[in-house]
Amino acid sequence: MISIRLWIDSERIISVQKYNFKAIADIEQRLKTGKGPKSSGEFLCQLIARLFDRMEPVFSDLDEHLNNTEERILESPDANERKAITLIRKQAISYRRYIAPQREVISGLRTSDQPWLSQINKRRLQESLDQIIRYVEDLDTIRERAQIVKDELANALADKMNKNMYILSIVAAVFLPLGFFTGLLGINVGGLPGIDNNAAFLIVCLICLAFAGTVLGIFKYLKWL
Repeated sequence: MISIRLWIDSERIISVQKYNFKAIADIEQRLKTGKGPKSSGEFLCQLIARLFDRMEPVFSDLDEHLNNTEERILESPDANERKAITLIRKQAISYRRYIAPQREVISGLRTSDQPWLSQINKRRLQESLDQIIRYVEDLDTIRERAQIVKDELANALADKMNKNMYILSIVAAVFLPLGFFTGLLGINVGGLPGIDNNAAFLIVCLICLAFAGTVLGIFKYLKWL
C-alpha cells in the first residue's frame, strides 16, 4: 500500500509521494495522448478508479488461494496448511485496514460542496464508493471463510487422531489378555502344562488366535468395529 498526498482546488493539483505510483503514471500517459482528465474533479475520479481497478486482481488472487487451500484440506488434511490459512487471514485483515477508511473519505467527497466537483464527478464517486464497499465486504468474507477453513482443518486433524487412537485401543484390548496369558505361561516354576509336549507351542498359538478371534467377534457384535 502506497500513499499519496493531494492538494486540489479548481485550478491546481499538487501531489506528494515517496514511491512511484502506477495510477499516476497511467493518468500521465493519458494526458500525453490528449485523453487525460480535463478538470480537477475528473482527475480525482480517474485516480480513484485506477486505484480500485488495480486492487481487484489482488483480492481475486487471494480468494482463489483460499479456495485452493480449502480444496486441499478437504481432500487431504495436513497440519502444514495452518500456516497458509493464517497468512491468508493476515493479508485480508491488512488490506481491510487500509481500504476501509477510504470508504469514509469517498463518501465525504461525494456529499461535499466543493465547487470543482460536478454532479457527474459525484456520480462517478458513488460508483467508486459502491466498489470499495464491495471490496470491504469481500475481505470480511475472506477473513471469515479463512477462520472456518481453519476450524475445518482442526476438526479433520482431530478426527484423524481419534481414529488412530481408536485403532490403538482396539489393538491394546485384543493383545492385553493375550499378553497376560503368555506371561503366565512364561513363569519359571514347575508344573507348567506342555513342557514335555512337542506340540505345546502350536497349541498355545492356536489358543491365542482363537481368543483373539473371540474378542474381535465380541467387539463386532457390540458394534465397536
